[in-house]
Amino acid sequence: MADLETFRAETRSWLEANCPDEMRNLSFHWEDAHLIYSTDAAEVWRERMAEQGWIAPMWPKAYGGGGLTREEATVLSQEMGRIKATAASSGMGLTMIGPTLLEFGTEAQKQRHLPSICDGTIRWCQGYSEPGAGSDLAALQAKAVIEGDQFVINGQKIWTSGAQYADWMFALVRTDPDAPKHEGISFVLLDMHQTGVSVKPIGLISGSSPFCETFLDNAIAHREDLVGELNKGWAIGKRLLQFERSGIGGLSGAANRKKVVKKNVIADLAKQYIGTTNGKIADTEYRDKILKQTMTEKAFQLTTARVVQENQSGQTPGATTSIFKLVGSTLARESASLKSELMGVQGLGWEGQGFESSELEATRNWLNSRAVTIYGGTNEVQMNIIGKRVLGLPD
Repeated sequence: MADLETFRAETRSWLEANCPDEMRNLSFHWEDAHLIYSTDAAEVWRERMAEQGWIAPMWPKAYGGGGLTREEATVLSQEMGRIKATAASSGMGLTMIGPTLLEFGTEAQKQRHLPSICDGTIRWCQGYSEPGAGSDLAALQAKAVIEGDQFVINGQKIWTSGAQYADWMFALVRTDPDAPKHEGISFVLLDMHQTGVSVKPIGLISGSSPFCETFLDNAIAHREDLVGELNKGWAIGKRLLQFERSGIGGLSGAANRKKVVKKNVIADLAKQYIGTTNGKIADTEYRDKILKQTMTEKAFQLTTARVVQENQSGQTPGATTSIFKLVGSTLARESASLKSELMGVQGLGWEGQGFESSELEATRNWLNSRAVTIYGGTNEVQMNIIGKRVLGLPD
């Protein structure tokens, strides 16, 4: 315990001295992360954290990680939270392909790809869904043909989040068209900066374009960037989705949060826009809605923290991640909807005079929240997984 307190003191001192003021107290939607991380202050912060190995604090030092224990990583997270420091890097490298390579990658693949994730210099995107293969992902048709020491890939991927900013893609491709659809699929990595790759952003109702269409026309993936066995990529692809759903569902870092009393943002909004009677929210119906939402969110937070703490191995849970993705995404959607509803007509503003910036942001957040229960696997897909893999129900 004494050593951990020493680590806390040293970490606190280092963060205070090295985290730029511009990288503290930031609030932004993930869709706008590329704007935040393109600033000079973000570059300085990224380099300093990478030197410490703290962009990926629990990854092995051999790949650029910090080599911290879970307890030390918890302290680091808490101390960053204390000064409201923004993460030095984010994205699918840290949350999806990195953990997957740690579990399934060869030593050469780890040495090649993990250091650039740990120093935040390479950004990744996901090549899974296709126009005819979304919820039924195994129906994918992007074809990869082996020619010498490389795969030649032709096809289209869609909903490739952040593809316009990505340097590399991890993708599922069909390498044996004659095999059953869950077989004959391989998991490959490919460079986005090649002539065979073109990206077209998709405009959303929220006004942003985080998702893209990606066209692969004789794109190349090297044999050395085949993860796992040829035609055996489906199991690896599913495991990566568990890492993704773990993050969306709130499992990532859930055990690192201090027990602090936070303001009830929804209740404060109700008091501001609806008013109070004897110190209580004036509308009894909204009082009930807010109470139910708040209690459910708190129960969910406590449950995620408990599950992570009980999982001493530090491994991401298996099919149960679908429970957290289902509940977490639904809560996020309902929270955004309730906040906008409490504002009345002020929560419907898109632009123009008469609206505060917080009201315009609420509108965009409400629109963005429509997608939360779709990306990372729709709610219907999650319920199907829960029924089969968790409850053991028949097909």
